[in-house]
Amino acid sequence: MLTLGPKVRVSIRKSASLARSGLATVVGLGAAMSLFPPQAEAARGGCPAGMVSVHGKFCIDAYEASVDVVNARGATLRRQSPYHIPKPDDRLRARTRRGVVPQAHISQEEAARACEAAGKRLCTDEEWVEACKGRQPTTYPYGDEHQPGRCNDKGVSPLRSIHGNKDGTEVFGIEAMNDPRLNQVPGSLARSGKFSRCRNSFGAYDMVGNLHEWTANPSGVFRGGYYLDNELHGAGCNYKTTGHNTKYRDYSIGFRCCRGGAGDAVVKKQRAAAKKKKRGAPKSYVVAKGDSLWGIAKKHDVSVTELCEKNQISPKDAIVPGQELHIP
Repeated sequence: MLTLGPKVRVSIRKSASLARSGLATVVGLGAAMSLFPPQAEAARGGCPAGMVSVHGKFCIDAYEASVDVVNARGATLRRQSPYHIPKPDDRLRARTRRGVVPQAHISQEEAARACEAAGKRLCTDEEWVEACKGRQPTTYPYGDEHQPGRCNDKGVSPLRSIHGNKDGTEVFGIEAMNDPRLNQVPGSLARSGKFSRCRNSFGAYDMVGNLHEWTANPSGVFRGGYYLDNELHGAGCNYKTTGHNTKYRDYSIGFRCCRGGAGDAVVKKQRAAAKKKKRGAPKSYVVAKGDSLWGIAKKHDVSVTELCEKNQISPKDAIVPGQELHIP
């Protein structure tokens, strides 16, 4: 019960945004006080602006995330370029906005921090799939059969356009796959919500195609396919890619955030386990016969770029048995 003194004037008001989330605010003594904690919103089925409710159990962003760079107090400094890798020291905050180019070139760890700065978290695998398939679960957000043109899943290959060989094959590699020109090639990455029919019954857009999307899975998982493929590793909402560590990034991977529900506890537990594992990780590694930079990086859950920077070498440099590498 809230007890008020006789000289305290109290007004209960709801702005348009608060009305959408069902969050009432009591204003008194010159300060605002929430009647309901943030997680209570999701528990009641209401979601903050820019998110949609999945069966009243949790909230998910309606659009693939774009990212702002913020200061220590949370004030926005600038929009992070969706075509460039974030700077290591920048504080990132996820936004869910229609009509903007979503953020690619981002690792799972960076995406998780950006969601956390927004008062959210990455979705669990189960949440992501449930949200993608809609109220009456289907293979694609719009039904069980693939429909050409509904989603951005049959675009052009920017790697072939920019880094292609004379025989038409593509050139792969960390540097090439993080070229900021890739997603600016016409017919590649689309703005959020541009494919208006790529929408599920919950109201979430682009969960198939456009960009792969990181989940909170600590082994490094992204889902949904991207603008060149949504079938190679499973059809539509069942698309799942593994084999990359949580520091990996390239032009095809983005993310969106979730909030509330049982997933909050799951992700919290995963974060604690990851921190414990990192504290016990070795600080150096002696190269054995048959080792590669990629294999060593994956084994120690770091990126090839980070491994090379730590040891002041290039990804193209040869490593030899007996060589000691410092682990970031």
